Amino acid sequence: MDLLNDRGLPATGIRADTRPQLHTAPWLVPVSREPIRDGAVLVTDGRISAVGTATELLGDLRRNGTEFGEHAWEGVLMPGHVNAHSHLQYTCMADVGQGVYAGFEDWSRAFQVVYEEPHDWGASAADGLAIALAAGTTAISDIVTDTEAFEVLKHGQMHGIAYWELMSWLTDEWMSRGRSETIARLGTAPHDFLGLSPHAPYSLDTEVIRDLSTLSEELGVRRHMHLAESAWEAEYTLSGTGQLADQWRNWGYSEFAVLRAGGTQRRPVAYAESIGALGPDCHIAHGIYADAEDRAILRRTHTAVALCPRSNAVIGLDEAPVAAYLREGNRIAVGTDSLSSTPSLDLMGDVAALYALARAQGYAETDLHARLLHAATLGGAVAMGMETGDHRIGSLDVGALADFAVLDTLAPTAHDVVAALVEAGDGHNLATIISGDIRWQRTI
Repeated sequence: MDLLNDRGLPATGIRADTRPQLHTAPWLVPVSREPIRDGAVLVTDGRISAVGTATELLGDLRRNGTEFGEHAWEGVLMPGHVNAHSHLQYTCMADVGQGVYAGFEDWSRAFQVVYEEPHDWGASAADGLAIALAAGTTAISDIVTDTEAFEVLKHGQMHGIAYWELMSWLTDEWMSRGRSETIARLGTAPHDFLGLSPHAPYSLDTEVIRDLSTLSEELGVRRHMHLAESAWEAEYTLSGTGQLADQWRNWGYSEFAVLRAGGTQRRPVAYAESIGALGPDCHIAHGIYADAEDRAILRRTHTAVALCPRSNAVIGLDEAPVAAYLREGNRIAVGTDSLSSTPSLDLMGDVAALYALARAQGYAETDLHARLLHAATLGGAVAMGMETGDHRIGSLDVGALADFAVLDTLAPTAHDVVAALVEAGDGHNLATIISGDIRWQRTI
């Protein structure tokens, strides 16, 4: 059955069966612990109330005389995918994502032409959410540029954070009206989980980026920033030169402090740190052009990075230093980016791409499969600050929200199951459950 309504949004409503629900599968992969053969999770009031083998949990329920519903899945039951970087509103721009580009600036020009055409951003974002849900995604870090798309997570009852994107603000204009407008925008938003997204180090004035860190603290919201995505960012922040700097001057932003001063003599990550843009309440997207010093800064500031390998490949960017991030212990998560730069919104396609990159870059450790599966689930939760507390997601543990996916990948041993999940790529989701509700199920 397909639980999507005629607008492409997940079907909503009151749960028909309020009894505890037992979900069993040949393999249960909690991520926070070793896989469980013939495993089960018990869901009570939208949260996981027990985890173990099916035999154990069934025995406990029957001994206690508990009335319960049962769902026997044929596949691997794992935490729902946590997409740590996406722009759902650009789903209608999938044609851009089918192109071949020579780099970020080349793709950006093609993107801008289509972006400026009329679009129903709300409907496009809803379509993207439906696609992600069908792929096994249960939480999204969604960057929103246009107001019409701001409520998509709320209407779709999807966990995650809607980050209001800010760009093209000069300091004087920001202080006179931009700040108050942003506070009003977030203050009236109906979704519980909100954030701020200073777009990138080159698209906002220095003091605006600095003030957004202050504002996020005042409002108690998180931040998410594109960083080290373009090869031209370093020239921009070091010396105020290069194609990116020329582009923003041509757009009328020569008064940005970095451009006026002829750069900061700092690379993008160091520049971001110097103005307070990094920290444990923030995660960045891409992190491609990050050297050893940059990666050390990200570790020191406890800033996670959402890696988007398939989007990078479409745009024509270099490979992110995946093996180095893993060896050095950086916090990593996984993102798809939008359909304007990626072939699908199935996060497992990016997980498989990261596996191939890590091996090609020389990462030979046996923990690779487990670490990448962690990145796609609990790693994304950490990036959004949702690994603890009432809104805990990313693992199948008692007390966490009952968010999980069922994949059609089976293997004989626990290690083989995790390896199969990581290497399989996209297109393997059988069902998606959010807060205990079956929100999507593959039609047979």
